Amino acid sequence: MQALSGNRFGWQNRRAPVKLGGMRLHDRYLFLELLTPLAYCLGFFMVFGVAFDVFSKLPELQERKLHGFEIVTYVAMDTPGFLAQVLPMALLLALLYALTHHAKHNEITALRAAGVSLWRLCAPYFIVGLAATAGMYGLNEVIVPYGNEQAAMTLRLHVQKDDDMVVQKKLHDVSFYSGGDRHFWLIGDYSPIPPEHKLKVSWMLADGSWQLLQAASAVYTNGNWLFSEVNVYRQAGQTAPLLRLFHTNEMVLPELTETPREIFSEVKIAPLMSVGGSRMPDIPLADLFDYMHLHPDLKYAHTRQASLVLTKFHGRLAAPFTCLVVVLIAIPFGAPSGRRNLFFGVAGSIFICFGFFVIQSISLSLGMGGHLPGWLAAWLPNILFGGLGIWLTTRVR
Repeated sequence: MQALSGNRFGWQNRRAPVKLGGMRLHDRYLFLELLTPLAYCLGFFMVFGVAFDVFSKLPELQERKLHGFEIVTYVAMDTPGFLAQVLPMALLLALLYALTHHAKHNEITALRAAGVSLWRLCAPYFIVGLAATAGMYGLNEVIVPYGNEQAAMTLRLHVQKDDDMVVQKKLHDVSFYSGGDRHFWLIGDYSPIPPEHKLKVSWMLADGSWQLLQAASAVYTNGNWLFSEVNVYRQAGQTAPLLRLFHTNEMVLPELTETPREIFSEVKIAPLMSVGGSRMPDIPLADLFDYMHLHPDLKYAHTRQASLVLTKFHGRLAAPFTCLVVVLIAIPFGAPSGRRNLFFGVAGSIFICFGFFVIQSISLSLGMGGHLPGWLAAWLPNILFGGLGIWLTTRVR
């Protein structure tokens, strides 16, 4: 058949596009044409953002007496967090540029005339969106927490302050409640790496009485807590006297199933319940899951604590899917044929993305305040704007 004019790579008007190496030729072409603007957009955002971050923190870096290599280390450890923030916007701009460029040269028209539907044509973009979603999960759950910890350690190499994140890992009088097993812990000197010192653990027995364990120190080894210099007490009721049962040099209690990681997750999440705690940096899913496992009744509770934790948990799950949402938003603004100005599609999609982040902020605030279920508050922006993108795409001619 006669080749369609007006496109740069001469697609033939036929029903079966050429395959190359197990991938259709147009899939490979569209994929490669997206990578270049995506690399440029990510590079621009990263260079601009990191430079702005360094200059804004320069007085503190000087106050901390960091040297050249230490500043480079701090910036390198702090960069993944910024990458996770700018990835959706960089993907959006790259998609808009690539799609508008293809539409301008009638390449999308040629492919659709060859029998390739718009949804099938955009398959490479959805694959990139899924890859970006997986990448954001990896960044948010593994790389960013590790980078933040290393950046904080670098920041306090020479000068330490009382409010440093790493310093505050050593706490006093840490209280901890295991909801499932109903064990109450009070740790006098807490550190994420045992041994702990000056511990008290109390729990209710089958006959309704309370047992209290006091220990000078404890270490978690071989899946059990090993207590040293232990005194064990029994109390028949709340008003009954506390009776000492025995003293021993060492004691292992297999029924105390709480792990140091679970206790640490409680310590990390406890500040959420304080004033302004909802504005804390997001907590990894592993710590939130441990906390929810320790409090199985949390999902049925109607308290501020439950609303905060559940909204944070579902928010962490929903956030990476923003990359798929921006793909759905970019397609109807970039794919329509015609020689349109690139900035028309960019302005329209950025306006919608601005609305997305405004509604996301409002929705999360309503969820943390208990006005919306946590799962709905977290997923509502994705559902609304993803559905809007699908509807607009079906109207593309």
